[in-house]
Amino acid sequence: MKIIATTRQAQGTGASRRLRRADKLPGIVYGGNVAATPIELEHNPIFYALRKEKFHSSILTMELDGKDMLVVLRAFQMHPYKPQVMHIDFQRINADEPVTMSVPLHFFGAENSPAVKISKGLVSHARSSIEVSCLPKDLPEFISVDLSGLTAQTTMRVSDIVLPEGVSAVVHGNEDPVVVSVVAQVEDEEEDAAADATAEAAPAAAAPAEAK
Repeated sequence: MKIIATTRQAQGTGASRRLRRADKLPGIVYGGNVAATPIELEHNPIFYALRKEKFHSSILTMELDGKDMLVVLRAFQMHPYKPQVMHIDFQRINADEPVTMSVPLHFFGAENSPAVKISKGLVSHARSSIEVSCLPKDLPEFISVDLSGLTAQTTMRVSDIVLPEGVSAVVHGNEDPVVVSVVAQVEDEEEDAAADATAEAAPAAAAPAEAK
């Protein structure tokens, strides 16, 4: 994905307001042992790109003043109630240095798992993404997680996820966060049992009298 940007000359609150009124978006690109550079971009292409999952977790090419560089999205601010991006931050990256990114998880196969088909459990997703570290060329757009082997006793953690080659999960200390767990539908079973007991205890309804 390619982004077109130019160096932003005028800075400050008033200058940013004028940019927004002209359908421009103020931003900044930093990192790479280079001074942070204020930039401006066309608003609408960024607004629609932010709706795409891969824009948030991919290596992007930014053409800044005619020169290409690799960047990743780091932050953006939206207007409280208008469909408008107020500011956006990008970070320069080096193709030969690892990058740390949050990558979305795509789950599949839960409906065919013993946890659902046999135990009638509910699959609970504790996380929808994980942080990974890898070289830019190895960064996945998303990570597929197969849930077809889930059982009623399964608790899947970050360490259980099969990662692509060259990609490692980033965790802090001895943490191993839960990603997926299975919750038994105890309440539903208890309600059904109570309903059955009530039905058995209730007297049979009298048959309606035949009309003469």
